[in-house]
Amino acid sequence: MKTKIKVGDTVKVMTGDHKNSEGVILKLDRENGKVIVEGVNIVKKHEKPSAKNPQGGIVEKEAPIHISNLSLLDPKSGEPTRVGYEVRDGKKVRVSKKSNEVI
Repeated sequence: MKTKIKVGDTVKVMTGDHKNSEGVILKLDRENGKVIVEGVNIVKKHEKPSAKNPQGGIVEKEAPIHISNLSLLDPKSGEPTRVGYEVRDGKKVRVSKKSNEVI
C-alpha cells in the first residue's frame, strides 16, 4: 500500500475513540495499512514473566491504528493538511497543500 506519511511525521487522529489526539509515528506497516502513533490508542496487555520482563503483569503499550484515520500536520501552522509532490532543486519532495511548504 502506498502512503504519503513516513516514520517521524507528526499526525492527528481524525476519527475514532482517540479523535483529535496528536503524536509522532513510531512504526509503519505498509502491508496492512496501519501505523503505531506515540501516545495514541494505548491498550493494556497482560504479560507473563519472561527474561525481558521478569516481574510480568499488566503493561500499557500503543496499538496500531489505520492510516485512513490519520491526517498529517502542517509544519508551519500545525493544522491537518493533505500531501502533494513537487520537484524542487532536482529532487522530488513532499509538499503541504495548505501552506505549500516542504514537509
